[in-house]
Amino acid sequence: MRSFVRNNSLGLFFGVLFVGTLAAQSVAGWQSFNDEHVGEQLGTIGYGAYVTSTDFAVAVAENWQSEFLQFLLYVLATVWFLQQGSPESKELDKPGLETDEEQKVGAYAGPDPPRWAALGGWRTRLYSHSLALAVGVVFLLSWLAQSVAGWASENEHRLEQLRDPQGWGDYASSADFWERTLQNWQSEFLAVGAFAVLAIFLRERGSAESKPVGEPHSSTGVEG
Repeated sequence: MRSFVRNNSLGLFFGVLFVGTLAAQSVAGWQSFNDEHVGEQLGTIGYGAYVTSTDFAVAVAENWQSEFLQFLLYVLATVWFLQQGSPESKELDKPGLETDEEQKVGAYAGPDPPRWAALGGWRTRLYSHSLALAVGVVFLLSWLAQSVAGWASENEHRLEQLRDPQGWGDYASSADFWERTLQNWQSEFLAVGAFAVLAIFLRERGSAESKPVGEPHSSTGVEG
């Protein structure tokens, strides 16, 4: 067990943080929701009702979709785009998809490769892009969940105000929906771009996301 925890500590660490912060968000959101309803002279709801509500669903989904969009674009952008000096970039002479030999697929597969990497044909082609495909599917599903939950939440608020409900298309094309969506997107793009550039000049000893402390600023694609 000790060996398992050590060998998987990075994933476990972020898994615990995810569960803890999601739980804390649900409690804070529940209290904020009830405070708002008290101010509007509406009834409060229980914790269980809140975590199964559209308000909580949209609060969670709108952050998930922006995070997975960030990962999707980063995975795809780093295939072709380079950043001199950044450990987040490939080496400057290796833009693009690289050769089968460099990627160790098909006849060039090494010992104990992933099965689909060695089979060749459509399965190797599919597996060669499986990371972007998986992240892209999660992004699309999260975006869809955000739009549907937000639409349902907006219509609940409109009914409370004795206003007519609106269709999903109207909500998904509304300024309010896109203001919330783009607010999340721009913060993700800023964070990723800033990290790629800051890692050129700054170091974190022992981190796989940093170059070795004594590595020149110009070294590209080198990780500690």
